[in-house]
Amino acid sequence: MPETYDLIVIGAGTAARVAAMRVRKAGKSVAVIDCRPYGGTCALRGCDPKKMLRHGAAVIDDARRMRGNGVVGDDRIDWRELMAFKRTFTDPVPGKQEQSYHDAGVKTYHGPAYFTGANTLVVEGKTLVGRHILIASGAAPVPLGLPGEGHVIDNEAFLTLEDLPRRIILVGGGYIAAEFSTIAANAGAEVTILQRGPRMLTGFDPDLVGWLMPRLRDAGINVQLDTAVEAIDKTGDGFSVRASTGGESKSFAADLVVHAGGRRPALEALDLDAAGIAHEHGRLKLNEHLQSVSNPAVYAAGDAAQMGPPLTPVSSHDGKVVAGNVLEGNHLRPDYRGVPSVAFTLPPIASVGLGEAEARERGVRFRVNSSFVPGWYTARQAAEPVYGFKVLVDEGDDSIVGAHLVGPHAEGVINLFALAIRHGLTAGDLKSTMFAYPTGASDVGSML
Repeated sequence: MPETYDLIVIGAGTAARVAAMRVRKAGKSVAVIDCRPYGGTCALRGCDPKKMLRHGAAVIDDARRMRGNGVVGDDRIDWRELMAFKRTFTDPVPGKQEQSYHDAGVKTYHGPAYFTGANTLVVEGKTLVGRHILIASGAAPVPLGLPGEGHVIDNEAFLTLEDLPRRIILVGGGYIAAEFSTIAANAGAEVTILQRGPRMLTGFDPDLVGWLMPRLRDAGINVQLDTAVEAIDKTGDGFSVRASTGGESKSFAADLVVHAGGRRPALEALDLDAAGIAHEHGRLKLNEHLQSVSNPAVYAAGDAAQMGPPLTPVSSHDGKVVAGNVLEGNHLRPDYRGVPSVAFTLPPIASVGLGEAEARERGVRFRVNSSFVPGWYTARQAAEPVYGFKVLVDEGDDSIVGAHLVGPHAEGVINLFALAIRHGLTAGDLKSTMFAYPTGASDVGSML
């Protein structure tokens, strides 16, 4: 006999957990399915473990910048010890999460799931029937479509490396390339980034990315722009990556090649067509309630939905929206205003709201406050040569249109601008706020 639930969730990450626990708290029957350890990308294979490794890199970077300014010594990273430190966080997560589901009365299943009908799934050889089904299966690397692609590891495999190879190539120029290159270079590896386009980090303001790039190169990262990878060949002691730039062929030697070319919703194994779930070009077709346009029993959230930025807070927000709509009918829509984004480079780069080009395309009348200010105290006290900002303010109502930061504490300060955008605070409101001094936040008034 099929097992029936009010809600079946495919995935066990942030969006899945938020939705499952909220629906279960309302007294409904819930099942969660995942073919991987419970916890999802952020906690196990993404932002959290990456940030733990990045902190080790930041300590080395801090010491190097302060050398000659009172700090002495020859600090270095022991990669195995750093990975062991990371595992003190990641290893307990699956057990804790699954136990919390059991304690709440949520049924858990392990293994790949696939649809067999509009509201039926098969997992572990069992048929499950769901009044509602939530697809929260996360994302997977976009296929590179290159000869020798099988020699490449993805970002998740990088975060499990027991030893750090000496020569590393990252294919791509987004978040993964910028952040992982920073970690690897400060851990002593020779790192090369091969980016097809003319610049890295295209989701961030181009001026600020330009200010950041010398810091990546100063860290020893070899950044090759306008360079298209054509093939990866196995050699006797590693790999040879063939690429072209400006009509010229090049080859790069590596002991490890990492996929840093982006991710897309992980949907291929689900057999969406069997459930009549509309999709196009690898993405689900959803309405404003995160519900399938063709199968009203099915919702999606987080990276699988790809309606908002691919960020953990967005996944949590989506999970709340889906839970509310499952419990009370469609009345909630996701609100992605003021969602900040950070690339944890050294120093970090951050953004929220509209970029300058996007604001002009929308016809917004705004003023721009922008400056490169490594002489400000926030940068000088850390011997940080990169510090800058660009803030867009509406000329009509003084609201914050967008904010873009690079430098010390950018990952924290950007949240103040996000708060302003989401809750309608003006530039005047921020300028009149008394922040603790000296902190990154105390620079906000001078940025406006």
